Amino acid sequence: MANINTPTDYNKSLYAPLAEVDPEVQSLIDKETWRQFSGLELIASENLTSLAAMQANGSILTNKYSEGLPGARYYGGNEHIDVLERLCQTRALKAFHLDPETWGVNVQPYSGSTANFATFTALISPQDRIMGLGLPDGGHLTHGYYTAKKKISASSIYFQSFPYALDPATQLIDYAELRKKAALFKPRLIICGASAYPRDWEYKTLREIADEHGAYLVCDMAHTSGLVAAQELNDPFEYCDVVTTTTHKTLRGPRAGLIFFNKKRPLSADIENRVNMAVFPACQGGPHNNTIAAIATSLLLAAQPEFKTYAKQVVANARALAHELVQHKYTLQTGGTDNHSILWDLRPLKLTGSKVEKICDMVHITINKNAVSGDASAQVPGGIRLGTSALTSRSMAEADIKQVAEFLHRAVQLSLELQKTAGSKLLKDFVRAAEASAEVKKLKEDVGTFSRSFPLPGVDVRGLVKPEGIDD
Repeated sequence: MANINTPTDYNKSLYAPLAEVDPEVQSLIDKETWRQFSGLELIASENLTSLAAMQANGSILTNKYSEGLPGARYYGGNEHIDVLERLCQTRALKAFHLDPETWGVNVQPYSGSTANFATFTALISPQDRIMGLGLPDGGHLTHGYYTAKKKISASSIYFQSFPYALDPATQLIDYAELRKKAALFKPRLIICGASAYPRDWEYKTLREIADEHGAYLVCDMAHTSGLVAAQELNDPFEYCDVVTTTTHKTLRGPRAGLIFFNKKRPLSADIENRVNMAVFPACQGGPHNNTIAAIATSLLLAAQPEFKTYAKQVVANARALAHELVQHKYTLQTGGTDNHSILWDLRPLKLTGSKVEKICDMVHITINKNAVSGDASAQVPGGIRLGTSALTSRSMAEADIKQVAEFLHRAVQLSLELQKTAGSKLLKDFVRAAEASAEVKKLKEDVGTFSRSFPLPGVDVRGLVKPEGIDD
């Protein structure tokens, strides 16, 4: 018989630390920690969450099943989980300055994509018509993306989707054309928000267009939610029926989603029940209570004055980065940014986003290839997307961002040289030339030295040692 000090033999592994039980996984965690410490994280959809959020996310709450809602669970033993989820809801409304009499929130979605599909499920029926910003113009897959040959996302499979676009001349949302398209298509739901659009949104105009057709207006603020919470951007809650978001981008929490719903708009009859039922049981099972705890902690931090200072610095850093790139005569979509993101058009250089992403990976600058307005295919993108949220979380300011811009400039100029050296358009030949380049190795060293001079949230870098097997 086991006692409090001695587990049974078959349970001993449950009490041992990860490094002892699974050194292979521990090694990968150590290597990823070193990668983040030694590199520049410029992917606009990523950020660095707090130590407190990581502790909550790695807590014993992962053990508990809690299908249903607070006070109405399908499992027993949820008395503390109910308090936790209600706390998270309260903090979500507070972080976004919302009146609980008007707004409600579901904090259970596993991701932003799940939150979006649950929203569609709650508001409209299969084969109803939706309009979202097209993917090549900066929209998200879940906003109804499809190609001439294939329906790509579930939102285009289960609903009739008709994208709107940017004005080719200004590269801004073409609201006049959107109004014309809506008059022809007569959507049941219009979704705004983007994955790669560096400017703010005219929610009042969108509300007017939606009202002309009795359509729902849904904002997916996944990228900008932290900036909205800090009141650095226009407020979608003033005009939208539903607002969805991820929690890990500018909001700086764990990876998950939220759905906010307005309980008092004309189209909102029974919307709270519809959204809650769409999340569970329609689209997912039991919520991840450990993640909800980390969301609650992150929302607490997002409501503090210092978070507003952080958000202001994110935007200032993005504008500083855009300025430096323009000074180098590079082409940015819309010429700059209002938020945390930048879309860099590489087509004037006759470079692809894939090649620049590959070079940057090799020198510890993490970016992502991205379609830019006018691209024929998202599979062969003509640009890259940059974001400043994570660098700002590492305490970088404008002077540091100027150095980051210089590293990016060196990477792009190297890419142009290596493309000539490779002698072909094939990515594999380009990579082969890069692997033999002394200049690539030098840039990697410079980036690593610079990056390791900054703190890394959640990690005591003072005792951090480079893991074995890292070529750095």
